[in-house]
Amino acid sequence: MASSLLVNGLKALFLVLWCLMVTTLIYTISIDGLPFRWEILTPWMAATLVDFYINVVPFAVWVSYKESSLIAATLWVILLVCLGSITTSGYLFIQFFNLSPQESLEDPIYHVLLNQASKDGTKPKGKHSSVAIARILFSVLGCLMLGTLIYTLLTDGSPFRKELLTPWMTATLIDFYINVVALSVWVAYKESNWTTAFFWIVLLISFGSISTCAYIVKELFKLAWQDPLYLILIRKGNRAEHRYESI
Repeated sequence: MASSLLVNGLKALFLVLWCLMVTTLIYTISIDGLPFRWEILTPWMAATLVDFYINVVPFAVWVSYKESSLIAATLWVILLVCLGSITTSGYLFIQFFNLSPQESLEDPIYHVLLNQASKDGTKPKGKHSSVAIARILFSVLGCLMLGTLIYTLLTDGSPFRKELLTPWMTATLIDFYINVVALSVWVAYKESNWTTAFFWIVLLISFGSISTCAYIVKELFKLAWQDPLYLILIRKGNRAEHRYESI
């Protein structure tokens, strides 16, 4: 019963977030025109876009893993880049909607996170692990965002100024925080301790992709280099049956 309520709650959440972002996009275009104008690219808007697209990277990696078709994966990644959280919330709604009744009752988030090949144990075996590459990638992205934040603070001052809150900045922040909601659901699922989960969610809200990258790197260092990378998606207790599958 609890799992069924969780699935229905998450489907409703991501459907509402999808509607919110679509409405925000239509409203912002109607009052402020299209965003492809140099004058809206203030230093803090540029920093926010860097923050936003770094947070898109984990979703793009996950979708690429989740989709069995290269064409489908490429299409979804392009939509993530172009439409942001509209794609994120829409994709997650579809994944929860497509769960079988049995998957909904067992561990719905586990079944959404993993692709069918990983769950069946039929994923092709490889000789090399991408855990080390992922550690480097997300460490570099975290440092990039930290550098961007420090540089923008030094050159343009505090972001807490009323004049910075233009229509497109507001829309971008809504877009950004919808993705943060999706990441927070994953963190809440991963963490067995609610205090720890709450701590990381507060960091995600406060520091954006810096915290995202820090959390992902932390979880990656819990994996052995020869582990399949997708083990980062699931709880520690679910990893034993999948461990070393990629050797």
